[in-house]
Amino acid sequence: MHITHLNFAKGFRGGERQTQLLIEQLAQNGIAQKLLVRKGSQLSGHCRDIANLEIIEISKPYILHLKHIKNTTLLHAHETKAAQFAYFANRLTGIPYIITRRVDNAIKNNFLNKKIYSNATVVVALSKAIKEEILKVAPKAVIEVIPSAYTDAAVDKAKTAQIKKRFEGKYLIGNVGALDDRHKGQSHLIEAAKELEKSHPDIHFLFVGSGQDEAKLKAAAQSLSNVTFEGFVNNVNDYISSFDLFVFPSNNEGLGSILLDVMQLNVPIIASNVGGIPDIITNNINGILTPPSDPKSLKKNILRLYSDKTKSAKLASTAKESIENFSPQSMQNAYLSLYKAMS
Repeated sequence: MHITHLNFAKGFRGGERQTQLLIEQLAQNGIAQKLLVRKGSQLSGHCRDIANLEIIEISKPYILHLKHIKNTTLLHAHETKAAQFAYFANRLTGIPYIITRRVDNAIKNNFLNKKIYSNATVVVALSKAIKEEILKVAPKAVIEVIPSAYTDAAVDKAKTAQIKKRFEGKYLIGNVGALDDRHKGQSHLIEAAKELEKSHPDIHFLFVGSGQDEAKLKAAAQSLSNVTFEGFVNNVNDYISSFDLFVFPSNNEGLGSILLDVMQLNVPIIASNVGGIPDIITNNINGILTPPSDPKSLKKNILRLYSDKTKSAKLASTAKESIENFSPQSMQNAYLSLYKAMS
């Protein structure tokens, strides 16, 4: 078996992190793999040290580089441009392909997308919400639901201690993700911070990540003494481990794989009740679900957990117990079963 992964994303977000994690797991099982990425890809840098992996950077138009998929057993497309490449490569070479769809955005209902999803041997959806969107375009597509996995990355306890020291005496609320407000909804959390600045000065909000809306969000929080923007960091788990509470106010979310890392690290969660998040979080059992685009609800639930440490601890411990099916090994086993069936 020889798998060629396709991911032409420029940056390194949740989908690329999960692509890397899957490749790492497969490499540990001795699977021969190739990774096709765009020139300048951040993903290639993250995967550079993975054993038995050939990384090839190509430029547009990607379809002119079919020579690089020679001797491939199957193609695995991890994002939209990659799915397009896989479809045309299949038409020209006959190599079967699998698509992983990671977002719950509506798919344009056009001829090409119908063909791309219908002709895939299997389409993997991270959540039930994503599966529903795929079926609207390709009702006869073969779809399997395989969720993302927690990263199981090590935590640098010294680094976490430094972060806690910086915010000593504060109840630290964290948010990790691309600063993309239309998607991640950080402006709603900033609105909640405004409401709490004077009444609860010991509550502090720490945003970890960078993105297209960084300037806009910093401007919205400019006058606030209880908000810090940390920027992009290499190991988010060091930060997650320092949080008293994680708040994830997304407007839409395919699954929200970062929540799995938070659950693994025993930190209580408040998250929007959208997309695939309810596949992970059960309200009042292993986290709190809140309506999207609702700063008042965020504030109410933040204060609820801020004042009830017993409830927070119970949510966090239940969450940690509930992620057995989200391990990297479980994800790899599910994909490996699909690969073997296609080979």
